[in-house]
Amino acid sequence: MNPVRDHGGGLDAAIAQYGGTRADWIDLSTGINPIPYPVPQLSGDIWTALPDQGAVRALEAAARDFWMVPDDAALLAAPGASSLIAGIPHLLPAGRVQIAQRSYNEHEAAFRGAGWQITSDNAEARVIVHPNNPTGMMWSGQDEHPGDRTLLVIDESFCDITLGNTHVRELTTQPGVIILKSLGKFWGLAGLRLGFAIGDKMMIGRLKERLGPWPVSGPALAVGRAALEDMQWANSTRQRLAVDVARMDATVQMKGTELIGGTALFRLYQVDNALKWQEKLARGKVWSRVFPYDQKWLRLGLPPADRWGQLEAAL
Repeated sequence: MNPVRDHGGGLDAAIAQYGGTRADWIDLSTGINPIPYPVPQLSGDIWTALPDQGAVRALEAAARDFWMVPDDAALLAAPGASSLIAGIPHLLPAGRVQIAQRSYNEHEAAFRGAGWQITSDNAEARVIVHPNNPTGMMWSGQDEHPGDRTLLVIDESFCDITLGNTHVRELTTQPGVIILKSLGKFWGLAGLRLGFAIGDKMMIGRLKERLGPWPVSGPALAVGRAALEDMQWANSTRQRLAVDVARMDATVQMKGTELIGGTALFRLYQVDNALKWQEKLARGKVWSRVFPYDQKWLRLGLPPADRWGQLEAAL
């Protein structure tokens, strides 16, 4: 049976049920930075010309510098991490893949769709979400034994909040390893559709063939390069997120919730009845995330700087 591919978002359905317009709502069901990287002004020809290889190389060089990618590891820019997640199961003949059940469910759906068997035991392929979504749990790597598998996928879409925890430097030169990165979470540019695969040269080469020519748009190449080169913005954003997430915890826990996990972009709280909490927040035009596998888990992202009062009132 295919897993339920529930996600954050879905604000249109919430509006249809509870009323209002998009401007009335704050969507806290995702883990996207509410204060995104400021998009620079782009030249007109970026929208009309095919992306050139010079722009691709410049973006990939910025990505290598930001994540300190080893010279022996390959790096590929793609139209969002989701496109990479969909393609990875097709790199090898279908077999058994180890995936945690309470994690980002697109990995399981992609492998099932490619004919793989999902297991919680050791298998020839393994997927790790680091930090995990929605629990925020970090993966140390201590339980990994390279000789036991031919493919190891590490989804680090939320890892740039705490860059020191990345496994890029120590693992991406090992055979069969692919680490995924995204500009949609920490940089808040989900609509840019820009992600990266870093790791085994043979695996990355196969992914590149699947994507075809010009996979990343000209605007994404330019904006992505600017974002990855702006270390001052990244450092100040990490500091701001630490302050904001502490405010979130203080605000929400005062209402009787228990913090059980999360990152600096989203928090996971245990409540008495998550659906009732979601309904209560929705009456205040705040959309939250609940999970089909646990009726007590409520996940909240951070509100924009000028909408904290709306969250407090909804609570």
